[in-house]
Amino acid sequence: MNGIGTWTRHGLTIAALTLGAAVFDAAWAQSPPLQIPFVDDWAASPHARAAEEAFTHWNEEGEIPVACAQCHSTPGFLDYIGADGSRPGVDRPAPVGTVISCIACHNEVTVIMDSVTFPSGAEITNAGDDSRCMTCHRGRESTVSVNKRLDGREADTVSDDLRFINIHYRAAGATRYGTEAMGAYEYEDQAYRGYFVHDEDVTRCADCHEQHTVKIRVDECAGCHKSPRIREKADLRKIRDKSKDDFDGDGDADEGIAEEIATLQAALYAAIQAYASEVGGVPTAYDAHAYPYFFNDTNANGKADAGEARYPNRYNAWTPRLLKAAYNYQYSLKDPGVYAHNPLYVIQTLHDSLADLATKVEVDMAGMVRPGP
Repeated sequence: MNGIGTWTRHGLTIAALTLGAAVFDAAWAQSPPLQIPFVDDWAASPHARAAEEAFTHWNEEGEIPVACAQCHSTPGFLDYIGADGSRPGVDRPAPVGTVISCIACHNEVTVIMDSVTFPSGAEITNAGDDSRCMTCHRGRESTVSVNKRLDGREADTVSDDLRFINIHYRAAGATRYGTEAMGAYEYEDQAYRGYFVHDEDVTRCADCHEQHTVKIRVDECAGCHKSPRIREKADLRKIRDKSKDDFDGDGDADEGIAEEIATLQAALYAAIQAYASEVGGVPTAYDAHAYPYFFNDTNANGKADAGEARYPNRYNAWTPRLLKAAYNYQYSLKDPGVYAHNPLYVIQTLHDSLADLATKVEVDMAGMVRPGP
């Protein structure tokens, strides 16, 4: 039968004059498949890992709760920014079974997004395309929320109703903006660094990260950083900023800034454990991969054993002073790129956490230098 027919292939509508099956088959065969730009790059990114915990955690429940939906599913993200026709802000739980796909970042709302509001309430404007990234990569807590939960409590008094406050994962946006976002815990009467200006040619997320795979552009780093020689991602940890201060007090002011941070992290963890035992009366141990990260160290061996790193054994002897330090310790670990995103801001918060704990337990800070504002 002759006539006008309409078919859809790969989302494209094809209209053809059907003069017979043979003519139609020939036309269909010549229609090229739709090529989605950068889909292979995206498929290699963490945003596409459908089997990862970030996207499967709620499978048994059958839906992703409102508090998590905006960053752990495409429908939730579109709901949050209002790209699904609803008002901005997550209105409802999201279905399980999705990842962060192309449409999450490429739609009529994200193309004009230019600002982001951090958990502290601070709004950063003129952020351009970075606002898409930072809508999720901004953390869940801040100095403001920590202070709110600790208000009115004695610094060294254990409270049964206190729980660990978790910044969440990869809060790179908060780190970059430093005290403008107040993502880390900032101690009263201390000055902190703001937005980290890498250099005039590196100002956006995509200047350092390939925007679809999100891998670090190591070759771009090597173009400017000549010593040490940058061949692979691991070499980035050896890069030193212009400062010659010995921030961690180990006598080496030429080591990579990431190595300075690592030494301070180790010192802070030791101080946290000392305070927990001596002041809180309950030893603690940390496991980066088990929620809620800090656990009762029941055998006091200094580490979270397999039988201890379980939710029912979560640490339960928090004081405000201990919680602030533990929050900053976690903050420095959960953004693995802190040494590039805003190293001196993070070093300031690690220093101040150590100094605060040192008012109650012995902490060796000899030779350590705190960066200025």
